[in-house]
Amino acid sequence: MSKDLEAWAKTKKVKYFLISFVDLFGVLRAKLVPTRAIKDMQKEGAGFAGFAAYLDMTPAHPDMFGVPDPDSVIQLPWKPDVAWVAADLWMGGKEVEASPRVALKRQLAKAQKLGYRMKTGVECEYFLINQDATAIYDTSDTQAKPCYDQQALMRRYPVVSEICDAMIAMGWGPYQNDHEDANGQFEMNWDYDDALKTADRHVFFKYMVKTIAENHEMRATFMPKPFANLTGNGCHAHVSLWDKSGKKNLFLAKKDELGLSELAYHFLGGVMNSATSLCAIFNPAVNSYKRIGAPVTSSGATWSPNAVTYSGNNRTHMIRVPDDGRFELRLMDGAANPYLMQAGVLAAGLDGINNKRDPGKPVHLNMYEEGHKVKGAKQLPSTLHDALRLLESSKPLKEGLGEELVQAYIKLKMQEWNQYMGHLSDWERRNTLDC
Repeated sequence: MSKDLEAWAKTKKVKYFLISFVDLFGVLRAKLVPTRAIKDMQKEGAGFAGFAAYLDMTPAHPDMFGVPDPDSVIQLPWKPDVAWVAADLWMGGKEVEASPRVALKRQLAKAQKLGYRMKTGVECEYFLINQDATAIYDTSDTQAKPCYDQQALMRRYPVVSEICDAMIAMGWGPYQNDHEDANGQFEMNWDYDDALKTADRHVFFKYMVKTIAENHEMRATFMPKPFANLTGNGCHAHVSLWDKSGKKNLFLAKKDELGLSELAYHFLGGVMNSATSLCAIFNPAVNSYKRIGAPVTSSGATWSPNAVTYSGNNRTHMIRVPDDGRFELRLMDGAANPYLMQAGVLAAGLDGINNKRDPGKPVHLNMYEEGHKVKGAKQLPSTLHDALRLLESSKPLKEGLGEELVQAYIKLKMQEWNQYMGHLSDWERRNTLDC
């Protein structure tokens, strides 16, 4: 039985609720609701105008309501009189199909009917930069290979420890924090869980990191490639399917070379079959394609994939199998919508299971140096426009995610692409004025 948010608020001394939803562009929207009104909101939802967010609606659409999911509620560790709660969008007595959280819940319901429960974990990378967004905040962080640099990590201890302390207080089970491969870049890991819970926490994590950074007079960014010479922000996802009880890992097969079951290989085959189309969701920004297949960075490696391949414990591939019973998708970046990302993985994976798709043999090569030796590997798209066209022609994803959501997403993202194409860069002027 779901918790009574009004009663919960009284025990926690919460005065306000942020009733939040994420639109198709991954923007976090909210209303601040006093606790005195939360009882009605839990029944009817908080009212929004859908046109005001990226949801492919017009001003003529009726009111849209964000109905809070009490199982997602989080008391803000740095402002305990406020609680955040994820909402599902409704309009005209029906769920809004082209909304990310609803899309993920529908995929999870499909999986449940088949006897599956998806568990995931995410690795969120971010930069700490100055407030005018011109450079990394730490001017002493200059090593060519700064990954795991203890000095640089501990100079940012006040921010990193405050974020980690908050995750401990919320019961997320954080287990490591590190300075990443780029100057000014960090990553923080917490325990994997059911996909919806992971997605809710992913949304909240981005909000929390940005807020705590602002409180320390910094700016945090999850932008895929904020600096041309540095490694970009990935958002690797670890995936496994379990039985309905959540106690048996259905991807686990100890006797297999990579520790994966036949079911896992079919799921993997589905993800690989749809990978180039999934780029539109996993890599949703124009800037995303400056991370995928980018030139070598100052550290010596981009740590991002450029082709659709998988391997064992080898980080040069799009998909890595680091341990028995799970795999890591290394394609996603920091701009990925937390809900659509998980929904896309599951939609493609279920298609793989239903159609017994074969991922082929694993490739045991260094893709950064020997990728040219791999015959027949699909190359990832080089622009957002290419990715959107691939998504538009993807039968598995349109059937899996629903025509309405896919068309709305493509329409809005094409508008963004056209805005980008109307922009002239300094590089273009420097290199073509004399033509």
